[in-house]
Amino acid sequence: MGMAYEVIIKGYFDAAHFLRGYPGKCERVHGHRYEAIVSVKVEELSEIGIAYDFSVLRRRLNEVIDKLDHTLLNDTPPFDRINPSAENIARFIYQELDEPHASSVQVWESPQSGVTYHP
Repeated sequence: MGMAYEVIIKGYFDAAHFLRGYPGKCERVHGHRYEAIVSVKVEELSEIGIAYDFSVLRRRLNEVIDKLDHTLLNDTPPFDRINPSAENIARFIYQELDEPHASSVQVWESPQSGVTYHP
């Protein structure tokens, strides 16, 4: 078994949402400062000793989360059709990144509550 490196990038965005059909207060509009964490697994280092360029990954993550920042997620595709749960947001970010080496995406709604999507 060879070595593996996991490169991790964090990003943040602010958005409002509500959960359709949820039996509790989360069915009302409320906001979060979301934290999105992308992990990329790489087995080989480049000739200069890096696994994956942080700045490239950060730029790609920012392009995705900029679509969500300061929105009402329920009005933003695909969340106009599916609930903007942390689970669905994590999957959306993964799919929009379109990064074959991405191993997971975490989305935290608060410091205490988050979810990890493993494709």
